[in-house]
Amino acid sequence: MKVIDLINSSKSTAFSFEILPPLKGNSIQKVYNVIDKLIEFDPKYINITSHHSEYIYKTLPDGSFQKINIRKRPGSVAIASAIQNKYGITAVPHIICKGFTKDETEYALIDLNFLGVYDLLLLRGDVKTLEAGQKTDIYHEHATDLQQQVNDFNKGIAIDGSAFEANETPFSYGMACYPEKHEEAPNMDSDIFYLKEKVKNGADYLVTQMFFDNEKYYAFVDRCRAEGITVPIIPGIKPIVFKNQLTVLPKIFRSDIPEPFATELRKCK
Repeated sequence: MKVIDLINSSKSTAFSFEILPPLKGNSIQKVYNVIDKLIEFDPKYINITSHHSEYIYKTLPDGSFQKINIRKRPGSVAIASAIQNKYGITAVPHIICKGFTKDETEYALIDLNFLGVYDLLLLRGDVKTLEAGQKTDIYHEHATDLQQQVNDFNKGIAIDGSAFEANETPFSYGMACYPEKHEEAPNMDSDIFYLKEKVKNGADYLVTQMFFDNEKYYAFVDRCRAEGITVPIIPGIKPIVFKNQLTVLPKIFRSDIPEPFATELRKCK
C-alpha cells in the first residue's frame, strides 16, 4: 500500500521512522537490528535517507595529494527493497538533488521500479558540504526540478527526452515543508507560494523539517489550509538525546527550541 493510502486509512495516530544506511563496509544487519527494536510500534512505513558523495584528499608518498570521491553511506535503494521484502513494510527512500546527477537519479528510479519500491521522498538535500564541481547543471538545483524529472519518468519520458514504456505503477511521493520557513526563503509568503507549487505538481503529502515548538507547527498547518493546501502535513519529530543538541540542532536546522524545553535540557547530565 502506498504511503498516502496508509495515511488516509489510519484510524488513530500512526508512526513512521527514518533510518540511515550503515556506514560503508558495515552489514545490513545493523539496519535490521534497529528495525527489530522499533517494530513493536507498528510503523506504517520506513524512510531511508540518501547521502551524496564527498571528496577527501589522500597524501601520496611523493608529497602530492590525490582527490578521492567516497560515499560514506551508500545503499539506500537496496536497503529500501530489503526492508520491504523482509518486513512487508512500505519503504520510502529519499531521492535528493544535491550530489546526484540527473542521470544517476534516473538510474535509481529504474532500479526502484524493478524492485517494486514505488514511494519516494523528494528533497533538495544538504548543499553545505558540496564542492563547486557538484553544483553544475548536471544536477538539479531545486526539489521542484527533481519533482519534474519524477513526473516525466512516470509519463515515460527519460531525462534526455526520449520515450520509454511508462511504469504500470507510477511513483508517488512526498516533499518537504518548513514550519519555521526555509532558510533561503525571504519570507513565509514566498515559502508558501513554492510549497503550493509542489502540491499542485503532484506531491501527495508533506513532511516538515524537525521542530520543537508545537505551536509553530499548528500555526503552519492552519496557514497552509487557509492557502488551499489540503494534503496531509506530517510532523517531523527528532528526539533530543544529547545535551549538545540544544545548540547544534538550531544552528544546523534553523529550528527554535522553546525556553521551557531548553531549561529542562540544561539540567541533564
